[in-house]
Amino acid sequence: MKKTKLLRLLPALALGVGLCLLQPSANAQQYPDSSSPAAQQQQQQPDTMSQTPDAQTFTGKITKSGGKLVLKDGASKSTYMLDDQDKAKQFEGKEVKVTGTLDPATNTIRITNIEPEA
Repeated sequence: MKKTKLLRLLPALALGVGLCLLQPSANAQQYPDSSSPAAQQQQQQPDTMSQTPDAQTFTGKITKSGGKLVLKDGASKSTYMLDDQDKAKQFEGKEVKVTGTLDPATNTIRITNIEPEA
């Protein structure tokens, strides 16, 4: 008798566990497609308006690594991926100051501003 009740609860238990496992992916942050109108409008806003409170400043040289432009910080020996390759392209081979937010999971800087190092 106890075995029968347990077998009846098994599908509900499996469903509950499955929903719990799916929950983190439902909350995952999604970045807009850069070709969408909303993303293009955000890129056209002045840089001072698009900075978020957790924006940081990074300095280094824009170089290519694996076919992608990256920021190499000589002082900390760190290399950061750059989300906006078009903004970084004009500074290839130059020392720059990049303002943006760092995604530590991917080591990618989400650029809000980039300018030559003074």
